[in-house]
Amino acid sequence: MKGVIALIPARSGSKGLPDKNIKLLSGKPLLNWSIETCLQSKRIDRVMVSTDSEEYADIALHAGAEVPFLRPSEISQDHSTDKDFIVHALDYLKTRDQLPEYVVHIRPTTPIRESNLVDKAILAFINSSNATSLRSVHEMPESAYKTFEISPGNFLIPLAAGKNNDESNKARQSFPITYSANGYVDVLSTKFINNFDLIHGDRIMPFMTPYTLEIDTHEDFNIIETVISRKANHNIKKN
Repeated sequence: MKGVIALIPARSGSKGLPDKNIKLLSGKPLLNWSIETCLQSKRIDRVMVSTDSEEYADIALHAGAEVPFLRPSEISQDHSTDKDFIVHALDYLKTRDQLPEYVVHIRPTTPIRESNLVDKAILAFINSSNATSLRSVHEMPESAYKTFEISPGNFLIPLAAGKNNDESNKARQSFPITYSANGYVDVLSTKFINNFDLIHGDRIMPFMTPYTLEIDTHEDFNIIETVISRKANHNIKKN
């Protein structure tokens, strides 16, 4: 095994935002944003897209990615897991004696990335002596210790064990800082996946990123469109 492969999932069956992965964001398909970041990386050797759609495959190929297979429909459903498509891709590569040492999982729903930050994440995991995987996270604006669930009786219950509602209302500085996995970049070990049939394991290295926007809804899409437009206008004025 050698090398680093970026694996970008792009199934076609999104229900919340139909055809989300190829919806145009600032003039180009959402999928292309992630492909371009990976192609600019100095640490990624191959950029592959895992999709169940011929249309998506064509778009990915034109953007410069490899699409050596179509993902089976049974692992391209709403309930399908990351592990499903990652193991499928690795099984395909194994039959061709092309297994990489590392898989960089890049989600197209997190389009705003810097390739140098992706490279730093890859290098951090490669240099780790005991981590089973790496996941990007950012600090949550509000501690998870201040969050609630709703009881069967329709009352708010603090998620933090042993807390009552009044304690949950304390200032955020009173609570531990918590972090949210944000889809910016995950780095996985092929050896670990093959040996333990898990993709992340229990020793996950945190990789801190700036607060990161993800796309799940029309509203998310519009917000990111605005952010990209403002950034472009700022760069024009700056130059």
